[in-house]
Amino acid sequence: MANSVYQVNKGINASIEFKGLKAQYIWYLGGGVVALMIVFAAMYLIGLPSFVCIGIILLAGTGLVMKVYGMSNKYGEHGLMKALARKQVPKVLRSRSRSIFITGKEQK
Repeated sequence: MANSVYQVNKGINASIEFKGLKAQYIWYLGGGVVALMIVFAAMYLIGLPSFVCIGIILLAGTGLVMKVYGMSNKYGEHGLMKALARKQVPKVLRSRSRSIFITGKEQK
């Protein structure tokens, strides 16, 4: 039998990354760009001068890119979901009765 040489794909379970953006932030940036195009079209149809529309969209687009890259760098691939889940956890649990600890079952 001849020895077989297989190429190993080392990025098999790695998250998607595009120019520094990780995972879901690529979709956030894409959605933001589509939203900015819709806003530009709406402003143009309203009758604003095109240079005003372009200026507003450039400022908003710059802010969008900075915000999305900042979130990507701050939270990483799964950090944003963890941060949002952390807000759902209550700070204090109160029990007004000890019956749940005595019987082992929740009393209704």
